[in-house]
Amino acid sequence: MTMDPAHGTIGDEEADARDVQKNNFADLGGNSQPRQEPRRVNNDPRAKQQKGNQVRRDRRDVHGWVVLDKPIGMTSTQAVAVLKRLFNAKRAGHAGTLDPLASGGLPIALGEATKTVPFVMDGRKRYQFTVCWGEERDTDDIEGRVTATSDQRPTREAILALLPRFTGVIEQIPPRYSAIKVQGERAYDLARDGEIVELAPRPVEIHHLTLVDQPDNDRAVFEAECGKGTYVRALARDMGRILGTYGHICALRRTLVGPFDENDMIPLDQLEALCDRAASGEGSLADALMPVETALDDIPALAVTRADAARLHRGQAVLLRGRDAPTSSGTVYVTVAGRLLALAEVGNGEIIPKRVFNLTGLTASSGRNERN
Repeated sequence: MTMDPAHGTIGDEEADARDVQKNNFADLGGNSQPRQEPRRVNNDPRAKQQKGNQVRRDRRDVHGWVVLDKPIGMTSTQAVAVLKRLFNAKRAGHAGTLDPLASGGLPIALGEATKTVPFVMDGRKRYQFTVCWGEERDTDDIEGRVTATSDQRPTREAILALLPRFTGVIEQIPPRYSAIKVQGERAYDLARDGEIVELAPRPVEIHHLTLVDQPDNDRAVFEAECGKGTYVRALARDMGRILGTYGHICALRRTLVGPFDENDMIPLDQLEALCDRAASGEGSLADALMPVETALDDIPALAVTRADAARLHRGQAVLLRGRDAPTSSGTVYVTVAGRLLALAEVGNGEIIPKRVFNLTGLTASSGRNERN
């Protein structure tokens, strides 16, 4: 398994980028052509009559983040579809694939939050994972075919002595079953077809790697915090080889994705219960949302006047004036009266809007604007 799981196996950030384009910026149900039916008059604006007695509600504008504590067995695409249905949202997508074998944080962007997905994907990720010693598998995780075995088992002292070699910027060969493209084909597709896939090593950064537990001779539990593109599966494989045994990932949980940690996660059953209460008028779905700008925690905020906001909203640049004008340059997020307006670039004495937000519809409750 890797830091960023792909389809079928734990994949990489390139798979994330593919999934963002496929899932995050389009209506998941928009590819199918609706069956043509006679036009009906429906006095209920909340619903459209389908065939038989089936009723489908109109999708609505919902803006914000939900950090799902994804259960084992669910794909990231399935999770997006479930949340889109629960919120009846027009747009939804995730910020980093999490394989069915893995549990933990899956940030799902709704509505205008999809415009901030890249900022989450580029952030650090933290995983707790278990390595099973004695077997190497072709996928480097528990679902693969066993390709090598060993009776040797590493000692705690040997493991601890090895960890510095896998900390910092290291060269890592991605797993054969990964989403990296080889002459236009995904490596995992070639591997499944029986082709020998030779992938070149590439630099990745592992900020922290610690041994958390060693419950028995066959297993060791680690925690890793890493940058974009790092594979946990490859980490387990390489550690096993150097230690004189073999290893593969047999459990994985993601505990941090960019600005979102375990305190932000909500289990699916709790989210469904909240939706049921909201449907009966006992609560609001807004309570489950985190503000769109939560994804922009590492970006400076810049407040503007309403007059300047009107120009930026039309896509026009605004000149920076006065002593309080920022002297730095780069990406900022712009607010007006405390409300998110745009992502912009500051430079050469002006603000140039790049992405404008239209937050009309359901947004996070005011109480969610303050992080715990």
